[in-house]
Amino acid sequence: MNYQKNEVYNEANQLELSEKYKSILSLLGEDVTREGLEKTPLRAAKAMQFLASGYHQNAHEVVKSALFHEDHKQMVIVKDIELFSLCEHHLLPFYGKAHIGYIPNGKIVGLSKIARVVDIYSRRFQVQERLTEQIKNCLEETLNPLGVAVVIEARHFCMMMRGVQKQNSVTTTSAFNGQFEDSVTRSEFIKLISSKLS
Repeated sequence: MNYQKNEVYNEANQLELSEKYKSILSLLGEDVTREGLEKTPLRAAKAMQFLASGYHQNAHEVVKSALFHEDHKQMVIVKDIELFSLCEHHLLPFYGKAHIGYIPNGKIVGLSKIARVVDIYSRRFQVQERLTEQIKNCLEETLNPLGVAVVIEARHFCMMMRGVQKQNSVTTTSAFNGQFEDSVTRSEFIKLISSKLS
């Protein structure tokens, strides 16, 4: 489903979300009638609807919409896919990059759809570990490839802005199956996602 066209979802929830944000701002001690905050509750409602729009999209259908028969059986990698998500524990952002590889088994998928899968699962309240698995499982279930590899590197504002307040820490998660469980294949994938174009 294209979120931008999902006007029923927008109209049904925007006003209620806006009122909730107004209450939150008031509880935090702000004057919601002052000029700078007058439209903030509605803006926040619209932003949150976008940031959670992945709940209203089907990643499996996105992949299925661009499948092509192809005999290629070597690794296909899309790396450095930017991602932005909200940590479900504090509703603070985490951001980074996803590196995704698969080995076709008679079918390939349009490359942009791999990035769309990342977006769909990122635009939900998440933990990085589950996000990594969801991306892998979607590609495994729709492509039936010989193997899937997913590595995500991300910085978490829940660690940067509050709590331990560590600004430079990076969290890396990975998920492998099929031929990527073989150490040689996995090492090739790691080498390729680590290399820079000359």
